[in-house]
Amino acid sequence: MAAEAGNFGVDATRHGRVLQLSIRNPAQRNAIKPEISAELARQLRLASFDQAIGAIVLRGEGEHFCAGGDLLTLGESRRTNPPQHHFDRVAKLNELVRCMRDCAKPIVAAVEGHAAGAGFSVALGCDLIVAAEDAQFTMAYVKIGLNPDGDGSYFLARALPLQLANELMMTGTPVSAVRLHTAGLVNRCVAAGTATAEAMQFAAELANGATRAIGRIKRLGNEAQSNDYSQHLELERSLFVEALHGEEAAEGIGAFLEKRKPRFHG
Repeated sequence: MAAEAGNFGVDATRHGRVLQLSIRNPAQRNAIKPEISAELARQLRLASFDQAIGAIVLRGEGEHFCAGGDLLTLGESRRTNPPQHHFDRVAKLNELVRCMRDCAKPIVAAVEGHAAGAGFSVALGCDLIVAAEDAQFTMAYVKIGLNPDGDGSYFLARALPLQLANELMMTGTPVSAVRLHTAGLVNRCVAAGTATAEAMQFAAELANGATRAIGRIKRLGNEAQSNDYSQHLELERSLFVEALHGEEAAEGIGAFLEKRKPRFHG
């Protein structure tokens, strides 16, 4: 399945219970355009309610994950369009990131080459990151006199010590996947050229597990960023009881008592 506009678009393919979404804009190292953001958001909304999909892998076609925004059109646009136009343009990227966080399925980023600017923000919007050892992450906005969008500053300031997050955002210096793996931001650091294969295997493990429970865990992790202590205890209690009376718990507890592996999906 593919959604295209000119020579760029989004390719969507299913591999068992895993949906693979590929950003395709090879002429610009997979720079993200509003049409790409909108199509990715659409695919994520559909996947969230599709019980045949258990996990999602997000990757870039070819050598790079995503080189960020399309600076060629952005430069022209700032000269010819009013600020409201750019509010609307950024809103499409924000909608994508919201869809990523709201999606009930875990999203695994497979990062090869460069994840720069908005591409770094999109990678951070994923639940898990698998990156090639030679991959480079750059919050490059400051290099052209801008500050991050797409929730990049939100995610970095929560995932890393503030001093390191500030270094990445204030200097725009590339940081290696190896350093981010050491800092805990990248889950798995793998040989160059193998990020997609590793991410697909990771996603398949998740997709064949207790996917409704994983969806609740994703929600708990997201809401822990803003809930106070009492709110979070209540949310945990509510979701625990909901899970306990669901099919997955019946299978999981039954399998434990019967000393066998659970079969969450037929």
